[in-house]
Amino acid sequence: MQVPETISAGELIANPGMAASFDPPLRLGVFGDPVAHSRSPVFQNAALRACGMHASYTRIHAHASDFPKALRALPQAGFIGANVTIPHKGAALEAVDWADDYARAAGSVNTILVEGEKLLGFNTDGPGLVRAVREEFSVDLRDLRVVLLGAGGGAGRAIAVQCALEGCERLVLANRTLEKAARLARELAPRFLAEKISGPGERIAAISMEAGALKQELANADIVINATSLGMKRSDPPVLPPALITPNLLVFDTVYSSGVSRLLEDAAAAGARCANGLSMLLHQGALSFETWFNQPAPLDAMRRTLASTP
Repeated sequence: MQVPETISAGELIANPGMAASFDPPLRLGVFGDPVAHSRSPVFQNAALRACGMHASYTRIHAHASDFPKALRALPQAGFIGANVTIPHKGAALEAVDWADDYARAAGSVNTILVEGEKLLGFNTDGPGLVRAVREEFSVDLRDLRVVLLGAGGGAGRAIAVQCALEGCERLVLANRTLEKAARLARELAPRFLAEKISGPGERIAAISMEAGALKQELANADIVINATSLGMKRSDPPVLPPALITPNLLVFDTVYSSGVSRLLEDAAAAGARCANGLSMLLHQGALSFETWFNQPAPLDAMRRTLASTP
């Protein structure tokens, strides 16, 4: 029996043995709510085939009330591991038996490894971004002055922590709720004490998403990264006023959708180099694969499959 494109967490909880009834057996999946948009099964299944592994990967729709119980069903279901997407990454950190230092600092888990009855938690958001920026722009994150949009939590926090670990030239955290960004800036400030900056200002700062504050900071930035969810729907308001985007900026939108996001349309119109979140998704997934199987991911096969699937 072929693995469905999506199963429910309730099904997994009620009948963990179902995972072995599929061909290939279900051994990996991505938890989310919603989850139908996830492209992870496309390239993870391609990776499994490329490595000759008799296993499959699917989407698992999990409501908040079912999510912790579904994770606890993974060992009995014979799972190797899982990915976690919105809105469960924070809950995953609380649910696992152990999490690495980066996942704890990021406040979230997006990759789980099943080891016996234990669930081990990791986060590939930040490292995936590092690889994606290098691939898309041929520069290293550590050498850039970064303006991060949406730094209040979730992927934004994970990216901010990664920027701090990389020791980037400068980090500006922009968020609708200024206090959330300011709190994170204070937390990360000890990692920015060394003198390494080109241009005016402190090495880490927090600002609101108000146009005046953004204009001032973007004038001294190399890259703007959108970690908000704005752009997933065409009806969303612009995440950044188009007039603030200049040709010298690199623009990375972590949102990936079936079309070009409004931010990337505006960036391209301004003559800026830009990229969407597909490369970050690819590298996050490759790092997850390496976590599960302790071997290099077949990146070319994953990339080809992702690029050819709408």
